[in-house]
Amino acid sequence: MEGLEHRELSRVKAERLLEDFREDCLLKNMSEETVRKYISAIRIFIDFLRERGLSLEDADKHVLRGFLRYLKFERKASRKTLENYFSALSTFYDYLAYEEIVPANHVLPFRRRYLRRYKTEEEQHVRRLLSVEELAKIVNSTLDPRDRAIIVLLAKTGIRRNELIRLDVDDIDWENYKIILKKTPKRSNRVVFFDDETALVLRRWLRVRERLKPRTKALFINYASKRRIDRNTLFNIVVKHSSKLGLRISPHDLRHWFTTWLRRNKMPREFIKELRGDRRKEAIDLYDHIDEEELREAYLACIPKLGID
Repeated sequence: MEGLEHRELSRVKAERLLEDFREDCLLKNMSEETVRKYISAIRIFIDFLRERGLSLEDADKHVLRGFLRYLKFERKASRKTLENYFSALSTFYDYLAYEEIVPANHVLPFRRRYLRRYKTEEEQHVRRLLSVEELAKIVNSTLDPRDRAIIVLLAKTGIRRNELIRLDVDDIDWENYKIILKKTPKRSNRVVFFDDETALVLRRWLRVRERLKPRTKALFINYASKRRIDRNTLFNIVVKHSSKLGLRISPHDLRHWFTTWLRRNKMPREFIKELRGDRRKEAIDLYDHIDEEELREAYLACIPKLGID
């Protein structure tokens, strides 16, 4: 009975620490999605410790080696996944050390020793660049109005998956054909533009959405729950429709398409960075104010047409 009570107290303590860690990450302006991924990875590590009768304070190099073996050989994790797990753990133990809950962050030297080598050629991911014709085929073969609007909006605006998920209906400025994105730590400029083709598919989806009568302002919803669409559903939508044509791509591949084709159509580099919402790092960028109308005109001149019917 005492052992059961001890385990329950340990579980409560771990949850409290995770909640405090979450708040600390948000205070450091980490994105909500990054924090979510970190918490998920740390929970798996905590379960690993608990199954072996260990606590967070026991995580020395021997325990970390055991966790690495577990991820690598039992869970068959890829190298990228391993790097993500130990990045999360390093940030977590840095917090624990700062709060004097543990004496030191043992994850940091462990990462340098076991996860510092570069990826092999086989592990390198080559981003799939679709041609304009290939993307047009995907879009025009996608009959579902919601799914078509999602694919077109990702491609024509270059926004990230989370940015699209957080869109509300009233974020669309129909008069000026632009969208005001929610504020995120990763994005500087929050204004993106869209063209006539994007307007066409958005309006078709909004007519369907209106008939569904969802109790949410979310632009994109799940059909079953009528709630805001989630990350996995959005990812699966893009994969499903592209895979039908043997062109399996991810939402981020559409951001890559947006960037590449604007560049190939001679849009100035600083305009592309502005539309992507990239962080301004150089002093000259901080003082360079880009005129919105000039940016809109450049966008409309350079964004490819997909022949949407």
